[in-house]
Amino acid sequence: MKHFILSLITVSLVLCFAGCSDGTTKYTDYSFEWFDTVTTIIGYEASKEDFDVVCDEIKTQLMKYHRLYDIYNEYEGINNLCSVNAAHSALKVDADIIDLLKFSKEMHTVSGGRVNVVMGSVLSLWHQYREEGISVPPENLLKEASKHTDINNVIIDEKEGTVLLADPQMSLDVGAVAKGYAIEKIAGYLEEKGVSGYLLNVGGNVRAIGNRGDNKPWTVGVENPDKFSAKAYIEQVELFNQTIATSGNYQRYYTVNGKNYHHIIDSKTLMPGENFTSVSVICDDAGVADSLSTALFLMPYGEGKELSEKLGFDEVIWVLPDGTIKK
Repeated sequence: MKHFILSLITVSLVLCFAGCSDGTTKYTDYSFEWFDTVTTIIGYEASKEDFDVVCDEIKTQLMKYHRLYDIYNEYEGINNLCSVNAAHSALKVDADIIDLLKFSKEMHTVSGGRVNVVMGSVLSLWHQYREEGISVPPENLLKEASKHTDINNVIIDEKEGTVLLADPQMSLDVGAVAKGYAIEKIAGYLEEKGVSGYLLNVGGNVRAIGNRGDNKPWTVGVENPDKFSAKAYIEQVELFNQTIATSGNYQRYYTVNGKNYHHIIDSKTLMPGENFTSVSVICDDAGVADSLSTALFLMPYGEGKELSEKLGFDEVIWVLPDGTIKK
């Protein structure tokens, strides 16, 4: 589903591998079915059967949000974001779509426009040229496409339960928000059911639900964006009912005339951001972390630092092109 496949945050191996003092055991499940990325579910349960029950619930929720937020494929019986992009009139949609778009508008405001889910016309142009791998999109085409990125043209009618794209040439691309937003919704769903001792990692967006089985915080390694370094991780962080998301330039890119062009496009310049190689955000909400790791990646350090302090993030890790780490 995602154009934005953010840099992978690998769960550190500093976990208890056998039984824990509370009688639980660590279990792990992997899949590649949702949001076009790898999903890892780690949980501590008294038995594999108990783990499988929770795991199945998580997978059911992931499938639901994947289908609702898919911008490329439609599914029988539901109007999803692909349906919204194709419609030329107000379309009745699930409340979870309306909630996502309302959240996206909030993140647009908070980020000064750097999180913009109606950048589809621009991002699809970059995607086309990235697939061809020969050149970059001409400036005139990018500017023409950018005329159709006004988020105010996303008309939400909560009373009627409908969404309308008032500009027929605009399109939604929720890659910067949907994955984290869905993870947070799933985490809330599990917490309401009393589930604890789980870690969800969906393509590098990591959300801890309670503590580990040994009553310690989760330890997560933040990947080194320098692929040629012998040091695999730049940092290890501890999570307890928290989340971490990373935006980076080192996994999805192509090269033209010796220069790399990655997939995180600045809505202001219409070009890939060049301030950092990665930015990681640690906070309490996976949707916020996902969205604003992208925004901070595109902002100058001073502006991003000011915003992160204003929002009260637990921690932000900026990695500059020369390898310098700032916090």
